[in-house]
This record gives sequence, C-alpha cells and structure tokens, in this order.
Amino acid sequence: MEKIYSVTELARDLGVTPRTIRFYEDQGLISPQRAGNTRVYSYRDRARMILILRGKRLGFTLRDIKEFLDLYVVDTTQVEQLQLLSIKVKSRIDLLEDQRRAVEQTLMELRDIEQMTSDALAAKQRQSRTA
Repeated sequence: MEKIYSVTELARDLGVTPRTIRFYEDQGLISPQRAGNTRVYSYRDRARMILILRGKRLGFTLRDIKEFLDLYVVDTTQVEQLQLLSIKVKSRIDLLEDQRRAVEQTLMELRDIEQMTSDALAAKQRQSRTA
C-alpha cells in the first residue's frame, strides 16, 4: 500500500510550509487526490515536490520545471527529458558564470574605492595633525 501524506506531513517532511505546497498545486505542478474534503499527497507528489524544490534552488523558473516534469509523463524512456535537462543546465551554468564575473568585477571596483577612501581619510588625518 502506497504511503499518503497530508499537506502538513508533506510540508514537514520536505522542510517547507503547507502554503508552499498549495502554491505548487495551484501552479499545476502537483495534483493531490481527495479523501473527502482533505487533500492527500502520494509518493509521486512527494517525488515531484523534491524535483520542484531542487529546480527552484538551482534557479530554474516554474515554467522550466513544469516543462521538465511534463516530460516524465510523455517520454517514458526519459531521452527527451535528459536532453532538455542538459540544455537547461548548460544555460543556467553560463548565466551563473556571467553573474560570477560581474560580481567579481564589482568587488574589485568596490575594493579600489574602499582603498582610495581609506587613503584619503588617512591623508586628511595626517594633515590635521600637522596643521
């Protein structure tokens, strides 16, 4: 028999809030069953949530994640899914490398400004002592 989770159990298990799970449900990324008025989440929903959370942590958009998850249903061989994942991952790496270079450049400029400011303050302090 397959384990089922309430929204509270699933949230606690994944370290997120019930609201987060409901958000992804509203976005159509997971679709729990109903037991009366209560939502119940399957192992499949849990696995999809793990992939969603990993995708968000890695910086993928909800659209990218949905596209990726939809391929699980369409392509049982997972060839298309792996090809798409490879393309998306390479693109994300390129973007992050660009951002890293921009951050490094900004840090160098800020350090230069910090040094110039410190030098100017030291010069002013020396002037005021000799005056």
